[in-house]
Amino acid sequence: MTCLADRIMKRVRAHGRGRWVCTPRDFLDLASREAVDQALSRLVRAGRLRRAGRGLYDLPRTSALLGRPAPVDLDAALAALARRDGIRVMPDGATAAHRLGLTNAVPARPGYVTDGATRTVEIDGATVHLRHAGPRVMRWTGHPAAPVAQALRWLGPDAARDPRVVAALKRHLPEAVKYDLSRNARNLPGWALPIARDVAGSGATSTQRPRTVFRTTGATSCPAQAEG
Repeated sequence: MTCLADRIMKRVRAHGRGRWVCTPRDFLDLASREAVDQALSRLVRAGRLRRAGRGLYDLPRTSALLGRPAPVDLDAALAALARRDGIRVMPDGATAAHRLGLTNAVPARPGYVTDGATRTVEIDGATVHLRHAGPRVMRWTGHPAAPVAQALRWLGPDAARDPRVVAALKRHLPEAVKYDLSRNARNLPGWALPIARDVAGSGATSTQRPRTVFRTTGATSCPAQAEG
């Protein structure tokens, strides 16, 4: 294996198995595009990297349960695609609501919104739909409360006001997410402002930013309707 391939592997391993998806652009500081493409192809053929999609690669972790490579981390793959194409990407409302446990309806296929063009991409054998969204939606990209904002938009005013939805968000959201939700509530639809204030509670008046890291989990059932 060439010196370039070894340097690529060193960078990939630094992120940990299964945690990072890369593209050729992530290594252009090491060599020319042609050389990087050739090195990545050799690494795939040698079984040292996995091709996760067109121009996407990862170092898969092995599933202890199944004894085989675990699926590609979809969010990591979309983050790599966003870096490569110079766009912003985040889960759409249905995906966010499901991850937050606000609906038990599993999306037929993973959906994301983007400030780029509407299109579909193949990642690890799955078809992922990217739908163009306007600036008001994409402003949430990278914010801890982005999944909450997306989920509320998807639920719509009637379902989002359901006491079970509000109670679930109050109970499960870390303070850092409530803080971010209240601080950026101006980017929500008008009908969602009272809900955001209710969910945020004391976090809306906090003067110090909480340090809790946001993780989304859960699988409970609440009514849902199409994203507006």
